[in-house]
Amino acid sequence: MELWLVWIVAGFALAIAELLSGTFYLLVIGLGAFAGALMAWMGFNMLVQAAVGGAVAIGGAIWVHSWHVRQKSGDQQSNFLDRGQPVVLEGWANESANLARVKYRGTSWDARVAQGTRPSPGTTLYIEGQEGNTLVVVAAAPPSR
Repeated sequence: MELWLVWIVAGFALAIAELLSGTFYLLVIGLGAFAGALMAWMGFNMLVQAAVGGAVAIGGAIWVHSWHVRQKSGDQQSNFLDRGQPVVLEGWANESANLARVKYRGTSWDARVAQGTRPSPGTTLYIEGQEGNTLVVVAAAPPSR
């Protein structure tokens, strides 16, 4: 089998695997394999093929990583659809640490109540954000986006 064809098969295998992961890293590594295939088709030796394929793959991985970092550095709550939704304070889990249990969507959730607020059980609070599985709640509804 021709060497350029091996590179092509590897590139397609990586591109197909990318469809399962959705991170774009395998796609740019696959593009590196296609670059190696081009070098093989043009008649360059294996060292040049690997160097060009590796450079494209590494450059693409760095670009994808920086893109992911830029996406995360923006407003982390911009797509948080629960923001502003009312919850009912069920009780305090640890009042001194501002940790409580709230009723939301028919179930109990852990919540962190904003500093300086000491609502009593049964009070309606509003979701401002989320930290892992813990809702961040405030006494007044947060401003709309």
